[in-house]
Amino acid sequence: MIIEILKSKIHRAKVTQAELNYVGSITIDEDLIDAANIIANEKVQIVNNNNGARFETYVIRGERGSGTICLNGATARLAQVGDIVIIMSYAYMEIEEARNYEPILIFPDNDNKLIQ
Repeated sequence: MIIEILKSKIHRAKVTQAELNYVGSITIDEDLIDAANIIANEKVQIVNNNNGARFETYVIRGERGSGTICLNGATARLAQVGDIVIIMSYAYMEIEEARNYEPILIFPDNDNKLIQ
């Protein structure tokens, strides 16, 4: 049996931009996506802690070290600059592999920088 489980999570990142007039996606600082083992164009689920919105989109690499968390296109309507979001990616695994898998959890600071 194959199940879908949490692969990685960027927990409590701050939205730095919301660009309505864009094709779509979320732009994330390359430091954060590398640390979370997320790749460009990967589908992610986003939860907005401020308003409860949950939505899916795909990732675009943002400038490394910038702290960028930018919601693009229609998703810009689901958060405001300063909102706190959780960004999650998932993977499909055989149930036995999934039992032993430990997701990667990233906890950025208030400026969306990696905590060393």
